[in-house]
Amino acid sequence: MNDTIETINCPACGKEMHKIFMQESGSALDVCLDGCGGIFFDGQELKHFDEQAESIEELKQTMEGKTFEKTDETVIRICPVCGNNMVKNSVSVKHEITIDECYNCGAKFFDYGELNKMREQYATEKDRQQDFLSSTYSEIGSKIDALELQNNMNRAKRSKFLKLLDKIFLGR
Repeated sequence: MNDTIETINCPACGKEMHKIFMQESGSALDVCLDGCGGIFFDGQELKHFDEQAESIEELKQTMEGKTFEKTDETVIRICPVCGNNMVKNSVSVKHEITIDECYNCGAKFFDYGELNKMREQYATEKDRQQDFLSSTYSEIGSKIDALELQNNMNRAKRSKFLKLLDKIFLGR
């Protein structure tokens, strides 16, 4: 989905969000400057801001010195673009940061401070993916290794059994 041109209301506090033009990516982020400080990413916008080397200078300058109201993060939020319920998901296998995602249109909503925390976790998307693969292997890799060992043992037993049958019935 492309950037919305219409003004939208914040899914966390309901206040009108402001468009902040991000020079480097050429996109306009929806930011709740008069309420909770949340940031709404349309479709694929987040990929331009999730790595430490990617500039978020305009966003930092716009939010600098502002105080934002706290919201209840446990409330189900409604996507301001398509109207579907947003789902709470962790941004990494570390499960330290939970954001709201819309499975219908691909939008993501970060509460105040969550984008910076996410960017601090990993320098690049490649680092995030590597951590995911390592974590996944440590959780299920040993189970896979055990299954492979069991399969190899079963194959060896079948092989011995077949050799025994050959010997009995075929005299080999």
